[in-house]
Amino acid sequence: MALTDLQSIDRNEDGISTVVGILKQRFGEQLQTNQSLREQHCHTMTYIPSQLPDAVVFPQATEEVQEIVRICAEHKVPVIPFGTGTSLEGGVNAPSGGICIDLMRMNAIISVNAEDLDVTLQPGVTREDLNMHLRDQGLFFPIDPGANASLGGMASTRASGTNAVRYGTMRDNVVNLTVVMPDGNVVKTAGRARKSSAGYDLTRLFVGSEGTLGIITELTLRLYGIPDKISAGVCQFPSVEDACNTTILAMQSGLPLARVELMDTLMTKIMNEYSGLSNIESTTLMLEFHGTDKGVEEQTEMFNDIAGEFGGSEIQWVSTVEDRNKMWKARHNAYHSMLAYRPGSQGIATDACVPISKLAECLSQTLKDVEELDLIAPVVGHVGDGNFHVSPLVMMDDADEVARAEDMIERLNMRTIAMGGTCTGEHGIGQGKRRFLKLEHGTGVDVMVALKRSIDPDNIMNPGKVVQID
Repeated sequence: MALTDLQSIDRNEDGISTVVGILKQRFGEQLQTNQSLREQHCHTMTYIPSQLPDAVVFPQATEEVQEIVRICAEHKVPVIPFGTGTSLEGGVNAPSGGICIDLMRMNAIISVNAEDLDVTLQPGVTREDLNMHLRDQGLFFPIDPGANASLGGMASTRASGTNAVRYGTMRDNVVNLTVVMPDGNVVKTAGRARKSSAGYDLTRLFVGSEGTLGIITELTLRLYGIPDKISAGVCQFPSVEDACNTTILAMQSGLPLARVELMDTLMTKIMNEYSGLSNIESTTLMLEFHGTDKGVEEQTEMFNDIAGEFGGSEIQWVSTVEDRNKMWKARHNAYHSMLAYRPGSQGIATDACVPISKLAECLSQTLKDVEELDLIAPVVGHVGDGNFHVSPLVMMDDADEVARAEDMIERLNMRTIAMGGTCTGEHGIGQGKRRFLKLEHGTGVDVMVALKRSIDPDNIMNPGKVVQID
């Protein structure tokens, strides 16, 4: 089965027509049906084909989301939650049409509890807006997937990114959620306490559920104090294996790296060209250290010693805050820089994650596949937690090249699962990786299907994603 195969789900034409009419009468200009807006509210980031919703509605409060969902539930019409649209696995497509609920107007920061190191907000707040709001209080939210994603979307996909090696993923940083269920009722998953043994962990059930069980309309998140000292720089290596082995030993030695990002030689060249950097065109680690002046000094000395064992250079420091921001912006623009490197191509996002001890072996075998299959596939990754991306740049009108890229991705996912890893460290399953979920979880997928059927018996919540309901 090709990776582009999408589940076909029958459309409820009469129900969709009725619901669009009711919502238009109730919400007026908050509901839109024009073609261009609908095209913007489906999958646009990778080569998975777009599947448009029939209408887009823009609620501003939990109560409005409840009303929309109840109307859709009554007529068994799909609802697809939407944030900034930066998901990479078809998670916002509408395979059977329906109503897209755009949550970006729900962008209020409700309360910052500095003493408790948490914040409560609506799902349309983006990570950059939150950190801008927090900066005068000496606090920040560390999860940084690269794109300026909405925090509701980040919770829905269990996002992580460059800081996850030190601060964890969204799974570790969501305290509680307010969720509109498929019948329109509202569930609050927890209080604001940092831990609880009270019943099932509903918060973790919805974090990573990709909108298939309910719609997040409010979140409480953990915050952190801005470190006294932040230092960043780059370090070059003779090979990808050497860079990986340095990272592995650094993590095994307990070095508290804040960020450690890998670029192979091709990716380093691409980033130099696109973002105006001047890094040596070799396998590169981008590094960042957080702590006190003394602590950062000790961390960097220890890292330099470890890197030296594998032929790594001394860290070349970024001297100003502006240059540090430029460096990380270049990293976050990696996907767009890859597309610019091969004009007309489409990037296929991969998202492998393995136990840290398997990282060098997994990545080196994958690069052999890339060479054997004659692909252009730069490498970038959050290697501190064993997560990396190999992204074939494919001309979609070349059927042979598409087939070779799909072969590489098949091998990659089978390899990571065999090594005790996962087919997705942070992008989610969506449509693109459903077929690998069964290979990874086995009968665990049957439990997921049972949960989905129990909570959403009419399969209206983002249907066709994560698990397949026949």
